[in-house]
Amino acid sequence: MKTLSLRKEDATHDWFIVDASDKILGRLATKIADRLRGKDKATFTPHTDGGDFVIVINAEKIKVTGNKLEDKKYYTHTLYPGGLKTKVLKDVLETKPEYVIEEAVKGMLPKNKLGKQMFKKLKVFKGSEHPHESQQPQIWEPKI
Repeated sequence: MKTLSLRKEDATHDWFIVDASDKILGRLATKIADRLRGKDKATFTPHTDGGDFVIVINAEKIKVTGNKLEDKKYYTHTLYPGGLKTKVLKDVLETKPEYVIEEAVKGMLPKNKLGKQMFKKLKVFKGSEHPHESQQPQIWEPKI
């Protein structure tokens, strides 16, 4: 029996929608990263993008455990001396809740061209509305 390796041309990419309301950030991010990579499929091949598209709605209603709202920090740098900017998770959730989920998932994907290609299949939205109705996404409830 031969082991089949998935080719880029043979990969099928389905669309899934997940509601982030009252879900824990890290646990949801791991499930989304696995779905983007295609690890839940029998045809998983590490060097091929065989994953699915994932739409996340209600990003502002995500939950975290412990004191992460006050303790978790996001860093940016202006590339000038002394230009390190720090924001707390609580402030980032108020201004850009999509960024929180995107950064959590991005950290769980490969750090190469393939990882960037997989990350482009993630669509995160603040409310319950999204512009991808024409793709007919299936509702996905990850077991967390």
